[in-house]
Amino acid sequence: MARCAFSLSTQFLFCPIMARGCICCVKYMLFLFNLLFWVIAPHTLSDCYHEPVWKIAIVKLGRKFDRFLCAFQLGGCGLLGVGVWLSVSQGSFATLSPSFPSLSAANLIIILGTVVMVTGFLGCLGAIKENKCLLLSFFIVLLIILLAELILLILFFVYTDKVRENARRDLKEGLVLYGTENNAGLRDAWNTIQRDWSCCGVLTHSDWYTALHESMVPDSCCQLVYQGCGRNASNAFWKHGCYQKFEGWLDDNKHLMGTIAMCVLVVQLLGMAFSMTLYQQIHRVGKKYEA
Repeated sequence: MARCAFSLSTQFLFCPIMARGCICCVKYMLFLFNLLFWVIAPHTLSDCYHEPVWKIAIVKLGRKFDRFLCAFQLGGCGLLGVGVWLSVSQGSFATLSPSFPSLSAANLIIILGTVVMVTGFLGCLGAIKENKCLLLSFFIVLLIILLAELILLILFFVYTDKVRENARRDLKEGLVLYGTENNAGLRDAWNTIQRDWSCCGVLTHSDWYTALHESMVPDSCCQLVYQGCGRNASNAFWKHGCYQKFEGWLDDNKHLMGTIAMCVLVVQLLGMAFSMTLYQQIHRVGKKYEA
């Protein structure tokens, strides 16, 4: 009884509408007194709601998840900031693909940061304000993202050979633009990758001969780099192509990427489950007090 009295007094201080009940108390306890939130016994909430304890436990877990959503939103803001910084400070570093000139690392991070920030905002604000519309929007956005990921994954595995063939052809087309004007970003990108990955060309260093129409390669292909080393055919160039290096990197890190993908999937499913749980709980409590 003392705990219910405390909940009602807190509700009176923070909630102008008394019909909000103990759910409002739990909400503000979560954000203002996180430690005290975990001390509240499940049967206290069950007494207030007249609901089974297991349902209250799910709601409490969902309430705890909204702090993660706020951190998720802050992470999106951080990604967006990093993307903008890369775009400003590394503007000359572009994509290797001439077919997708806007698909640079900076732009990808900006897009990812924006999606994460907006999604986190919907979930965080929906949980704090107990807004059914925002919670439902959060659920729908996560569902769309999840379906898009599954579709892309299926298409990738179905058309793996086609994707690889198109990727190799597109990269070779990018080699042709290496020495042309207004393509400093592509040139910087190839030089950086060849230097850091110790590779040359797409499949072999001879790809440069075809692309540049002469027997030379960029200096970044040389194992011993000096000015104009790529014009000396007797020099030792990196033997492996950058596409092979990239495939090797994917193979070496497939377990790590699989783990990350599983973590992302779990977070998405948890977000959908908790948002729908809170949505249904708010809807059910509202109908109780209306009745």
